[in-house]
Amino acid sequence: MTAEAQTAALEELGAHIESRRPDCVLSWSVTRGELCVCVAPARIAGFTEFLKQDSSCGFSTLVDITAVDWPERPKRFDVVYHLLSMYQNHRIRLRAPVDEEELVPSITPVHPSAGWFEREVFDMFGILFSGHPDLRRILTDYGFRGHPLRKDFPTTGYTEVRYDEAAKRVVYEPVKLVQEYRQFDFMSPWEGAHYVLPGDEKSEESAP
Repeated sequence: MTAEAQTAALEELGAHIESRRPDCVLSWSVTRGELCVCVAPARIAGFTEFLKQDSSCGFSTLVDITAVDWPERPKRFDVVYHLLSMYQNHRIRLRAPVDEEELVPSITPVHPSAGWFEREVFDMFGILFSGHPDLRRILTDYGFRGHPLRKDFPTTGYTEVRYDEAAKRVVYEPVKLVQEYRQFDFMSPWEGAHYVLPGDEKSEESAP
């Protein structure tokens, strides 16, 4: 299938989805050969069920769930779903804009594998999913503070974990940088360096 034919097929599919579920679709577009649909967050579970059951869609495979942080925006996060139709050989990206306090319905009743993905999004971004059977952290340690993929999360974090030999246990401590940030000289010693590298002075002394 040519790129033009693929784009036309995706545009036809986008129009079909919007006509069937106008209550869910906020907007849609075909961008770089992919169908992208902006979805009302409160209706995401029913919408993914429709995409799975509709014969023209057949999006039965959940590939991934992630999020994007836009700190300056009132709707700070985009929860992003990637789905695959093995029947129609199509992919679709769903984007649900939410604020920090908004609950996103879990799609685990539709796609059981979403349980792991939603836990990861909760852990990394702090987005809450209502109806999730076991919404706990999955990547960070017990007692971890904050959400590492938020753009306002400090690059060094809040706490560090180490094994204390004296206490014979793992301890949590405030982050302490063990040394100041150093200045690195990336100039090649073979191209224009105007200084003597450590050790080179010995070769000069031994030269006849």
